Amino acid sequence: MASRLPKILFFFLLLPIALGVSGWQGWAWWSWATAPIAASAASPAAEASAPAPDTVQIQIPSGTSGQQIGQDLEAAGLIRSHLAWNLWSRWQNLRRDAGYQAGTYVLSPTQSLQDIAQQIRTGDVLQTSFTIPEGWTREQMAAAFEERGFFSAQGFLDATQQLPRDRYPWLPQNLPHLEGFLYPDTYLLPAETVTPEGVRDLMLDRFEAVALPVYQQSSSAFSLLEWATLSSIVEREAVIPEERSEIAAVFNRRLEESIPLGADPTVEYGLGVTQTPEQPLTLSQVRTPSPYNTYINAGLPPTPIASPGLPSLEASLNPPATEYLYFVARYDGTHVFSRTLAEHETAQAQIRDAIDGL
Repeated sequence: MASRLPKILFFFLLLPIALGVSGWQGWAWWSWATAPIAASAASPAAEASAPAPDTVQIQIPSGTSGQQIGQDLEAAGLIRSHLAWNLWSRWQNLRRDAGYQAGTYVLSPTQSLQDIAQQIRTGDVLQTSFTIPEGWTREQMAAAFEERGFFSAQGFLDATQQLPRDRYPWLPQNLPHLEGFLYPDTYLLPAETVTPEGVRDLMLDRFEAVALPVYQQSSSAFSLLEWATLSSIVEREAVIPEERSEIAAVFNRRLEESIPLGADPTVEYGLGVTQTPEQPLTLSQVRTPSPYNTYINAGLPPTPIASPGLPSLEASLNPPATEYLYFVARYDGTHVFSRTLAEHETAQAQIRDAIDGL
């Protein structure tokens, strides 16, 4: 009995030491396994030694398991151990019900395992931005998207000829395309959403959120299609914000009196041309029959001719009364407004003389 006692004492003395050593080794491994692979450029040592490592773009498809994500991150050189990733993931799943989110991520080897896991859990995905200026047409948008490498111009035009009325029941009936309802704005969206259909729906969502309530809360006699169409013409004509309401008022008065609008932008849209001070519309072009020729046809053209912004939409909703029936552009952004045809023709002649004298 006496000889066994020292052995028992030795065991109880050795056990804490063994546990301590094991715990220290485990903690040392965990600290190594979860630490960033590369030093942060913010540290003086990193700045003195080497340039900051490049970020890595990694895509996580929908349905990817947490274990597979860990293996992909390790293979990409973003974490040291997929085993540590699995242990951390299980611990986080016990604490909260939040899984990893699919998407494209921009990650850095200077991030810790925990930081990378948090970014993927919160869905902090790679985003891209694009701006659609007010007054752009579908063709201009399509060309810009193709130039930036988003998708083909034809792909966007095809998508905007499809009317997703199941999700946007407010869209007017019998539209040949979505011209005028693709809201001009600056957009920020996940990289995966950069598809013709995704961009189209994003712009329709913005029209629904920003423009549609303005119309629905008004008492305008215009239909939604008429409102968008008139607003698009105002958008293409107005350059100086102070003139926008007056231009809308002139068009509204001509509509009320069944006088053709005589708007150059509608003729340009119908012919697919753009006039300049050096090459204005010719008499032959102005006389060319087209549903969009508002010199020949009274009333509004069949569809909008561009994407109007909110100021033009608001100005066209309930235009004020005006004494003017005509206006002509000076090509510096301003217009000359006239009450009579004689005044209008005089203004046109003066502007032509000024251009010829340059």
